[in-house]
Amino acid sequence: MYLPSAFREDSLDVQHDFIRAHPLGVLTTAAQGGLMANHIPCLLYPEGPCGVLRLHVARVNPQLAELASGRECLVVFHGPQAYITPSWYPTKEETHKVVPTWNFVAVHAWGIPAIQDDPAWLRAQLDALTDSQERARALPWRVDDAPADFIAAQMRAIVGVEIRLTRIEGKWKVSQNRAPADRRGVAQGLADEQGDAVMAGLVARRGGLE
Repeated sequence: MYLPSAFREDSLDVQHDFIRAHPLGVLTTAAQGGLMANHIPCLLYPEGPCGVLRLHVARVNPQLAELASGRECLVVFHGPQAYITPSWYPTKEETHKVVPTWNFVAVHAWGIPAIQDDPAWLRAQLDALTDSQERARALPWRVDDAPADFIAAQMRAIVGVEIRLTRIEGKWKVSQNRAPADRRGVAQGLADEQGDAVMAGLVARRGGLE
């Protein structure tokens, strides 16, 4: 990932928190027939130097063969994003030497995938993934709420994957490279025109405006 110094985020804790908040990753492999990618929800565990991702894919998914090859894969996690008009920059009125851009947050994670076909491992992954999304509900749904034979049949159709991460990069491109007045203009424009409090807050915090 192209990482200008102004946009780098090297804190592993920050990167991990971002993945947990945005768990749907784009799982990418390099196959003989070309690149392959699938959107897969992942769970992150703070194991090893960079962390471990655990997930599952359909047994009939052709990407499974690539995941079983032992070759490196890449998982991309996306967060908030927004178009930035140069009209929000006060410097536009001074020089007119401004252009549009796009703000975004992303984390890229690389690792070696390993297939996990043990039913106990897979059931634990399903329970943990479900709980991660259901626990905040007043009446959370649990895997045990479905008939046991139905769940058993569903599990036979999927395979677990564990990716021990070897490298991870974070990019918070939120106007840090602009002058303070331009950052304030971007934050105000996002909040007032777009109603985007999330990106406006990121611009303010990362730009030292709070």
